[in-house]
Amino acid sequence: MKNFELWNPTRLVFGENQLENVHKHIPAGVKNILLVFGGGSIKKNGVHETVTSALKDYNVIDFGGIEPNPRYETIMKAREVALKENVDFILAVGGGSVIDACKFLCVATPYTDGDPWDIITKRLGKVVTEAIPFGTVLTLPATGSEMNSGSVVTRASSKEKLAFGGPLCFPKFSVLDPRVVASLPERQIVNGITDAFTHVLEQYLTYPADAPLQDRFAEGILQTLVEIGPKVIHNPSDSTVAGNFMFCCTMALNGLIQQGVPTDWATHMIGHELTALFEIDHARTLAIIGPNLYRVMFNNKKEKLAQYGERVWGITKGSLEEKAQKTIERTVEFFHSMGIKTKISDYTEDYSEVAKTITSRFEERKWMGLGERGDVTLEKVEEIVEMSL
Repeated sequence: MKNFELWNPTRLVFGENQLENVHKHIPAGVKNILLVFGGGSIKKNGVHETVTSALKDYNVIDFGGIEPNPRYETIMKAREVALKENVDFILAVGGGSVIDACKFLCVATPYTDGDPWDIITKRLGKVVTEAIPFGTVLTLPATGSEMNSGSVVTRASSKEKLAFGGPLCFPKFSVLDPRVVASLPERQIVNGITDAFTHVLEQYLTYPADAPLQDRFAEGILQTLVEIGPKVIHNPSDSTVAGNFMFCCTMALNGLIQQGVPTDWATHMIGHELTALFEIDHARTLAIIGPNLYRVMFNNKKEKLAQYGERVWGITKGSLEEKAQKTIERTVEFFHSMGIKTKISDYTEDYSEVAKTITSRFEERKWMGLGERGDVTLEKVEEIVEMSL
């Protein structure tokens, strides 16, 4: 196991009827709260009313319209409102896209040393010294953004989707009330299961690192998602099942299972490009790219693939290589069982140059070697994408 330092300052507030208590977690001295949300579903399902009622003693300013895969351009509009209204706290009420938007908003609003986009492209997120504090009310379990400091922002004008983060981007608190899952469309629940599942695989499917507890943590999340996934799809109003789903998504990417072990993230880096280019749902890009990355990088990953197959899917017969291959196919079957299509051509007809476009972008950014060993070269990226067509 590698050396590591684990620090996560986010207060997690879990359980039914916690929406009504959101005011208890607002820091002392706050007056003006920017309440940021997405397309408006929180006004239909009662979440907005419940939250604003709990915040009746504050000046709450609404900002809606954050897109799936949040746009830089929209966040800049929110920044204008935050500056005009002298906002001193931001509350993200939504899923990962809304929370990611607020992570960028919290550091971009006080940033005056240049174009806020530099925070992402010049990796300044790790060194910015000022941020507006923010919290979250999670309404769509999926990304784990409610308990980490990472974010992904899309710039529509350049069709770029880039990740950033830093210590100031941890939420002060996150409220997880499983009642919110009941109103979610099936597609979003399926995406959430797929997203969390792949988050675990990115931190687990690398190579043995003498970290058995981390492996067991990861396998436990995967097993739980396999067990409860069909249940929450079938009956999202079951708060017990919904709560377990919600907690799996949080634990999949709050930093715990990646401590002391190698991590990959090449699937995400490639998948982000598919979203930027074609607006394919983030989770579905992971289901497209992940299995093909495992095939192309098979020799790197076969030991952990076989372990994953044995412990999660019960694949015990055959050689190590045979078990590993069966595990990839079983993973694809799992995605298919939830209605996830796993080819780029299932989502767009305009894919003939996609492999070259992605590798050109990676070359421009000097992303020459991705993955846990840094050997997912541009040639390998092209092969993975071509296999995914």
